[in-house]
Amino acid sequence: MLRTWFESYDAKNLGERNNALREIMQEIALTGLSRAGFFNHAAFYGGMALRIFYQLPRYSEDLDFSLLVKDASFRMLPFLQEMEAEFAALDLRVRVSEKVKSKASAIDSAFLKSETSWSELNFVVEGSDLNLTNERINIKIKLEVDTLPPLGFQTESKLLLRPYSVYVNVMELPDLYAGKMHALLFRNWQKRVKGRDWFDFEWYVQRGEKMRLAHFEARAIESGDWGGGASGAAGGADGGADAAVRDATGGPAGTMTLEYVRDLLNRKIEELDFEMAKEDAVRFIPPEDAHRLDMWSADYFRELVKRVKVI
Repeated sequence: MLRTWFESYDAKNLGERNNALREIMQEIALTGLSRAGFFNHAAFYGGMALRIFYQLPRYSEDLDFSLLVKDASFRMLPFLQEMEAEFAALDLRVRVSEKVKSKASAIDSAFLKSETSWSELNFVVEGSDLNLTNERINIKIKLEVDTLPPLGFQTESKLLLRPYSVYVNVMELPDLYAGKMHALLFRNWQKRVKGRDWFDFEWYVQRGEKMRLAHFEARAIESGDWGGGASGAAGGADGGADAAVRDATGGPAGTMTLEYVRDLLNRKIEELDFEMAKEDAVRFIPPEDAHRLDMWSADYFRELVKRVKVI
């Protein structure tokens, strides 16, 4: 089964091969978590949720989850142990280790809060098992569960077919859109440009999807980027200039508007290095789709901003 599954990706180079193997491992991990009852407590969100269940045409590196109810004491370890057994049943050797939280990881960015529980998986797959080469292939996948998440999102049960049929609790598209918009606008990447965020934004707009404005607002309040949230006094996502923007335009909770979101997007576009954005995004899409990035420019994204929709 694994060989057939891998061959369905028709990987043509080392990068595509590793992306295919990583995605296979991610789906096995989700299967194990589902069978362990993890999704009674949490919802799947982020780029990989879009990729698997909503056909986002790019790969993603990590698996991100949000608890359905805030619980600072929640730990993934019992579920990870059962997930490891899922790999063993497929004759795959997997090392599972829980990463200890530290102050450094808590302040990496606005959404990596001190309440976030981290785990890290290191997959070691013998290449010969998948009819590749005799080399050992190391694939590392990071799992993150937000134990004190901004709430107000909705979920739906989505069917995952491989390696076995299971249901996964997934955030609905309007809430996934809100999470992506929050990351795009407020995540502090310093000089790094996450072109994949702009790729996803383009995808949402092209599909005519609507963002749940209330959940975007809840996320912005939680991170301190709107309406004087709990961490607002500490500078929020970017501090400095963005703090001034919040002082000038950030109103109290309940007054978030589509016009304000569009204004924030246009501000980001003005400072975006499009070549760096393309360099980041192209690593996560098949080579034959690289031409999709040729359109990227300030004028193009400003046109997309005009087409943003909310509910």
